[in-house]
Amino acid sequence: MLLKQVPQILRARGYRLYTKNNRRFIDLWLNGGTALLGHTPPNILRELKNTASRGLYAPYPHFTEARLIKALSKLLPEHSFRIYSFPPQELATLFNNGKAGLWRPFMAADTANPFQLILPGIQTGLCVIAAKDEAQLTQLPPSELVSPLVLATAARGIHDLIASPQRAHPPLPRTYKALKADNPWQRENIYLKLKETPSPKTWAELFTRFLEAGFLLPPSPEHPVILPGELSDGEDAKLAAMLSGQQ
Repeated sequence: MLLKQVPQILRARGYRLYTKNNRRFIDLWLNGGTALLGHTPPNILRELKNTASRGLYAPYPHFTEARLIKALSKLLPEHSFRIYSFPPQELATLFNNGKAGLWRPFMAADTANPFQLILPGIQTGLCVIAAKDEAQLTQLPPSELVSPLVLATAARGIHDLIASPQRAHPPLPRTYKALKADNPWQRENIYLKLKETPSPKTWAELFTRFLEAGFLLPPSPEHPVILPGELSDGEDAKLAAMLSGQQ
């Protein structure tokens, strides 16, 4: 597994990871997108702390479910939703039959429905399915009760995402310039994928080269590279060079 090449991470701040020897990596994976707002988004951490302080760990009925649905409706208007702790077995069948797709913030929606959402922020044990036609959701089990701790942090993350247009277009002028040139990478907003699907060996070599330069790529080419929400001028220049194959 490629992630085993990564030194032990002591802490994460924003879009950077730090080892116990204080080596720094720019995170271009962001845990598959669940850390889309960074690893330490202050509002989400505050919501997590406040909800935990009330002891709301167990999956009892709670108004945070309605808050999450309201937030989701702002992100994807005119959709209906199902919420689970884990993806239901029926979802795998829909994916295998080409009737479900994966949706990420700032990416064009797949024409297939329903969509499994990857939500921003810090959450565990959450799966959200959305569909424009509520009748499609009858193929899935009813929503489950989920811990208010998870629901509250997810809702806060979505509201912060909507209120942060800069996240859709982070200020990375050198990186964007490099991607406009004859470049092997294809960009959709903050997401990058190689134009030609790499072999496992090619991706492993690329993963190692980026890691040595201080950048963490996704452990699989099936996951997109996610541009950080902010970089220093030097980091921006170095990432541009890496994406251009100049380093």
